[in-house]
Order: sequence, then structure tokens, then C-alpha cells
Amino acid sequence: MTASANTRPSFGGLFRRPETGAFFGLLAVLCFFTIFGGLNFLDINGGLSSWLNVAANLGIISIPLGLLMIAGELDISVGAMVPAGAMITAVIAGHYHLPIWLGIVATLSFGVVVGLVNGILIVRTAVPSLIVTLGSLFSVQGILLGLTVLITKSTNVALTTEGIAKPMFGDFVELGGLFPPGQLQVSVLWWFLFTAGYIYLLHYSPLGNWILAMGGDKVSARNAGIPTSKLTIALFVFSAVSASFVGMCQAILFNSAQVGGGQSFIFNSIIAVVIGGVLLTGGFGSVIGIFFGTITFAIVSQGIYYTNFDRNWSSLIIGVLLLAAVLMNNTFRNAALSYAPKKK
Repeated sequence: MTASANTRPSFGGLFRRPETGAFFGLLAVLCFFTIFGGLNFLDINGGLSSWLNVAANLGIISIPLGLLMIAGELDISVGAMVPAGAMITAVIAGHYHLPIWLGIVATLSFGVVVGLVNGILIVRTAVPSLIVTLGSLFSVQGILLGLTVLITKSTNVALTTEGIAKPMFGDFVELGGLFPPGQLQVSVLWWFLFTAGYIYLLHYSPLGNWILAMGGDKVSARNAGIPTSKLTIALFVFSAVSASFVGMCQAILFNSAQVGGGQSFIFNSIIAVVIGGVLLTGGFGSVIGIFFGTITFAIVSQGIYYTNFDRNWSSLIIGVLLLAAVLMNNTFRNAALSYAPKKK
């Protein structure tokens, strides 16, 4: 068999890709809301920007979290890093009236420190990442609440951002007049940029093969010469910094920060990653799949408000739709894995 025959696209090969199930799950969700809510949730004057904003903030966190899950690890401390990132920026720039860039650097540096602590503890102690990051989650929450009240005597801090930092991280964009003013957050552009970077990292660089190999069998990957410890630590740093980045952007956008909040990102980001086709056991997944999974989750969570359904049932409808999307994803993946091409 020639090399060209080996690389020829096939039906089974297409359906074996991690993002294929996620894509069909997204199509199913689009069909559902088109039938029950019309195309209002895709209207550029309101519906489109509402779920794009949700998807952007969730996607910036979900993709590095998905890379960790592909590598066989999990990080639930992101739920504390979002409010921590927002509060660090607000305290420095709002309470102390120091330059906003000092707050941005401090926020991202705090993310690096937490990511390093998580990663080093996991590779040095072999304690499951769920336990280590659960400890980080409560530790960061406790430090955040204690220090914020001690410094500001409040759990809410206001700030005013001036200069280029505002349009870069916490403002709205119109994209050449395509979107109405005050609707589309600039974080959407960051989401697209980060997605492109992670696509290169996972699918076009040697690090991608290393991450997938770690998720398949970490011991074998280590024996093959892959620096599993350094790569694990780096992935935890990416995850923590991404979550603190989202918190920082929200503080600048809304001109305030609160100690509470951020808990929803723990489960929402994991759900988006799983909808995107990433296996909880690791070793299988794609950035495009996580991208589709994030959009699916955002449409489901926002699209319900464009239907005539009773809002008291919204949580049930959202849960059923998300479960259906995951089951459809699994069905396509299992069918693909059992597919055998006919011999010629």
C-alpha cells in the first residue's frame, strides 16, 4: 500500500476524530433551538453576542483544562482562580490606586505561582490531581476572603481602568460595525487567539504528541523520554493563568470585583470539555472539539431564554440537552471505533 493510500481520508477516519461527535452535538442543539425558539439566538443584534460572551470566558478556561484532562490530570482550582484574579486586579488598581498594569502583572504572576504549586505537588507526591487542586481551591478561597476583608474591610472592590488596558482586556468591540456597541466583549477575540495557539500546540507541535502519550500511559511516556513532570507542571500553569486572566478581564470590564463567584466555572468548564469529546480517562481529545463543546454549552445555557419554555424548568431542560449532547458524542465515537473499512 502506498503512502498516499494510507493518508487518504475515509469515512471511518473522519468519524474517529474527537471533534466529530462534538460537531454533531452542536448541530443537534442548533436544530433544537431553531425549532423551539426560531433563529433569535443567532441574531447578531443580541442573541449571538450573548452566548459568544459566555463561550469566550468559558472557552479560555476550558481549553487548557481540556489539555490537562487529555494528559490524564484535572484542575478544579480554576473556580477560585477566577475571583482571585479579579480581586487582585481590583485591590491593586482600585483600592491602592496603583497602575492597572501592575495589577495585571500581579494577577498573572499569582496564576503562575498557583499553577506551579499544583503541578509540583502532583509530580512530587503522586497525590491525585483532584485532591491537590481541591485543596488549592479552598486554600485560595480562604486567602482571598481573609486578605480582602483585612485590606479593604469589604468583599467588593471597585476600580476604574484607564488607558489601553481597558480596550485590550475589558471593553466591547464592534468588529467594523458588525456588532452593535456594548454587546460583544473583547474577550471573544482573546478566546479565538488562544484557541489558535492551543490548536498549534496540541496538533502541530511535538508537545501535542507528548500530551496525548501522557494521557494514554504516563509510565510508558516517561520511559520513552518524554519530560512528563515538566510538561505536567507547565499544563497546570497554563490552566491557573488562564482562569486568573478571565477574572482580571471581568474586573476591568465591570469595574468591580467580588470575593464570591467563579464556582460555576469548575463544573461548566469540565462539562464543556467532555461535550467536546475529551475522555475523562485521558489520551483522547482535540482543541477543535473543546471549542465546539464550549459553544454547545453556551448556546444551551443562553438559548433557553429565546424560547417560550417556562423558566422554572430551564435547569432541567439545560441538563437534559447537555446529557443528550454527551450521549450523542459517545455514540458517534463508539460507532467510529468499531468501524472497520472493507477490504479491497
